[in-house]
Amino acid sequence: MDTILSGMRPTGHLHLGNYFGALTNFIKMQNDFNCYFFIADYHMLTTHPNPSDLQDNVRIILSEYLASGLDADKATIYVQSMVPEVSELYMYLNMITYVGELERTSAFKEKVRQNPNNVNAGLLTYPTLMAADILLHRATKVPVGKDQQQHLEMTRNIAERFNRMYGVDYFPLPVAFNFEGELVKIPSLDGNGKMSKSYGEKATVYLTDEGNVLKKKIMSAKTDEGPQSMNSPKSIEIENLFSLLKLVSSEDTVKHFEDAYADCSIRYGDLKKQLLADMDAFLQPIRERIKEIYSDKAYLDKVIAIGTQKARLSAQKTLKEVREIIGFSPVMQ
Repeated sequence: MDTILSGMRPTGHLHLGNYFGALTNFIKMQNDFNCYFFIADYHMLTTHPNPSDLQDNVRIILSEYLASGLDADKATIYVQSMVPEVSELYMYLNMITYVGELERTSAFKEKVRQNPNNVNAGLLTYPTLMAADILLHRATKVPVGKDQQQHLEMTRNIAERFNRMYGVDYFPLPVAFNFEGELVKIPSLDGNGKMSKSYGEKATVYLTDEGNVLKKKIMSAKTDEGPQSMNSPKSIEIENLFSLLKLVSSEDTVKHFEDAYADCSIRYGDLKKQLLADMDAFLQPIRERIKEIYSDKAYLDKVIAIGTQKARLSAQKTLKEVREIIGFSPVMQ
């Protein structure tokens, strides 16, 4: 059975793009593969977060993962920093990774450009830490976006280099996991591509949004001057609103507004009000579940304990074998 690994940095809340995109597929995957889902809190240290914020963000992301449908009984869900073997493998892999190849990565160059006063070693060796995350469980498939494909290729290079240096066929060469069919791309409320935190809070609907926060986002969504003739094509902004409507509204509701747009009788205010009502109804049970899980510290502690134990069993086996391959004496019991 293939082993699949995916990580999520604990930065803020999950949004509709996360939910209908990767998360929906992760929920399916946990039934068919050996899955590891981890919260990448080590990676957060490159931005020097406040300790209390870091801890709370981990609880938030974990609560939202579980509320969305990830099952701790089916998959291994853990916090990166609670598996110390990550750091040890990270060190070993750094010894066979070269500064030049790290400096050439697009992500590092972009980080240097964006934050010239915080070019720390963690940013430089981010790809090596990512490789340690993946190779620790000898993952064979990794769901990654376009921005991480270069890092995955580096992981393959590092794994291949380790195998070649020590004359073994130990680490598999992981490949990008391609979900069946096209991933659902949730549009931004401002018409600027897909929904993403990088496009700003106002254009992004989070799973926890409610009340006036949700209302303000939906009602201020970008529109146009309206259809100029019968059956005229929709602008990107209006197509985006209809895309969101199709996710949370009934077929009859969608048809009603499609017909109204086609005959030029549509009122965007009515469309937004309907989208707001249906979006709120869709999010309400998810919000309640998130609140319930987040407030149940005992349950979260149990999930983390179970996930940590499962992750460490896998990690310890890998580290024992890696140490032996490198030539270290067995760890004293």
